[in-house]
Amino acid sequence: MARQAQVRAADVADVWQRFKESQDPKLREELILRYASLVKYVAGRIAVGLPRTVDFDDLLSYGIFGLIDAVEKFDPRREVKFETYAIARIRGAILDGLRSTDWIPRSVRQKARKLEETVAALEGRLGRAATDQEVADALHISLEEYHQLLSDVQATTVLSLEEAWSQQNEEDGLRVRETVADPTSEDPEERLAHQELLDELAQALDRLPERERLVITLYYYEGLTLKEIGKVLGVSESRISQIHTKAVIRLRAHLSSV
Repeated sequence: MARQAQVRAADVADVWQRFKESQDPKLREELILRYASLVKYVAGRIAVGLPRTVDFDDLLSYGIFGLIDAVEKFDPRREVKFETYAIARIRGAILDGLRSTDWIPRSVRQKARKLEETVAALEGRLGRAATDQEVADALHISLEEYHQLLSDVQATTVLSLEEAWSQQNEEDGLRVRETVADPTSEDPEERLAHQELLDELAQALDRLPERERLVITLYYYEGLTLKEIGKVLGVSESRISQIHTKAVIRLRAHLSSV
């Protein structure tokens, strides 16, 4: 079994080498087909936080463009796995596609922005993560209304971290996926941007309540779905979704305030 895996790995490396040397369209197609499952994987994870009105086939279409871009730009000589590089490009292409359709109502964006600004101001004053009741009080709404608000703005968290960083660095055109997608870049400015992003995210993560930090870690770093995280923690998927939304709002508030 291990021998077969080694042979397959050698075959893939050979295809990459021949494609980069020749730019043969047939080899490009072979690589795209080989890694097509990554598109469905990324689209599936993003779809969890989207309303049912968003067509999953549209996500796949956006993602395919990201995969093609990844195949074209990937350098096999770098010390980074193609899957890691491609997932970032695929996710970025899907988010760009969603953003271009302006699928989130303006009223929902305004709610999310007000919530983010309130959390940033409140936690800046407290010097710690605010409780649900404290956030609700700051918004002058009941706890029940606050939980409904989290449900209302859940869809915006799909783009939240991407937009927070890109807005902060709009002048330089930096994007989260661009700094994360190629950490081995030879460009000193890109490497610096990558490290700055990691530092900011690390600081923001450290400030999260323990359960929120765990959900973010399991979802973004371990690759578990919200449903799987719910089983691990013994709570419903909807509860995990709410925790995820709160965590992303806090992270976005932190990244927007630095």
